[in-house]
Amino acid sequence: MTKLILNRRNFIGTAAMSGAALASPVYLRRAHAAGGEVNIWTYNEFVPTAFKEQFEAETGIKVNVRLVDDQGKQFNLLAAEAPNPSVDIMTVAGHRFLQFIDSDLLTPLDTDRLKNWGAINPTFSESDWATINGHKWGAPILSGMEVLSYNTELVTPEEAETWDTLFSDKYKGQTAYVIQDMMSIVMLKMGYDGNMVAYMDDPAKAAEIVEEVKQYLIEKKPLVRKYYDGGAEVQQMFVNQDIALAQSWNGPAAALINDGFPLAMSIPKEGSYGFVYTFNIANNAPNLDNAYTFLDAILASPEIGASMTKASGFISTYKGASEYLSDIEKKSTSFPEEQLANLQFFRAEANDMKYKLIDPAVEAIKAS
Repeated sequence: MTKLILNRRNFIGTAAMSGAALASPVYLRRAHAAGGEVNIWTYNEFVPTAFKEQFEAETGIKVNVRLVDDQGKQFNLLAAEAPNPSVDIMTVAGHRFLQFIDSDLLTPLDTDRLKNWGAINPTFSESDWATINGHKWGAPILSGMEVLSYNTELVTPEEAETWDTLFSDKYKGQTAYVIQDMMSIVMLKMGYDGNMVAYMDDPAKAAEIVEEVKQYLIEKKPLVRKYYDGGAEVQQMFVNQDIALAQSWNGPAAALINDGFPLAMSIPKEGSYGFVYTFNIANNAPNLDNAYTFLDAILASPEIGASMTKASGFISTYKGASEYLSDIEKKSTSFPEEQLANLQFFRAEANDMKYKLIDPAVEAIKAS
């Protein structure tokens, strides 16, 4: 294979261009010029450039985006600013809601202020995880999953059917994963509940399981090329041919596939986890009205949802968004039914116990 030369800036620029042609006055029925600003913490490409520019032009509201790459870091930053945050909207994964809610960092979403709330597929907007204490806490925008991504010129589809391949001697020094995410997957691989809900009444058992997984990952540490943190980083490792396969989120992998890189994804037979990203409003948001104006605008059209999928690679939660995707984009955001059967969603009930055990284990693995 001819080595594909691509730097991070060029790749992100290419991906962002896919949504650039989607701006249209049909998205934003000219809002009353509000002025001011709205501050957003979110992942790369979750606010399409074309949408941002049109929103600013039509409302007079300046959109300030601060990129984040980790839920834990975002939580710590928001907690440090409480009770007077600098942010209005942040992107929280549904299975992390309780951590933010229990720390009084989010405000319930007033869906009556969102005339476009119905644009969201009710599979996401009305699911059990979306309602806590009788309130909605976020607008679901994109869904994703933990997958085994692999270079199709180096790894076979049969090898990608199991997580064991990620830990095989054959691919020593050619693998990568996010340790915290891998902890839950290895639990599932070992036959345990990676959500740890089953052990809420047995913390000793939970600690025993985490210790077993920690020791397994320490044992397998000589095989991994790198523990990584963000989607752009794993993309670059694939592009540079530093790795042949990795645990990744489907979004960054889909973006590479759409760009023509020989990559594929699988949901291995041992199972994996899905998650939903949401836009949430900070408690005591400094620009609350502007935050609702922004949320309602970004929910206004399936084309916007499609542009978010094109740029991020994650699956849009908007009704009809797939109609605006190309065939390859549809393919990169779909999986065989038999693989989807291996998927379950992350749950939040045991998160307090889970992460108090997992976070120290992750640091111990890194330090080993």
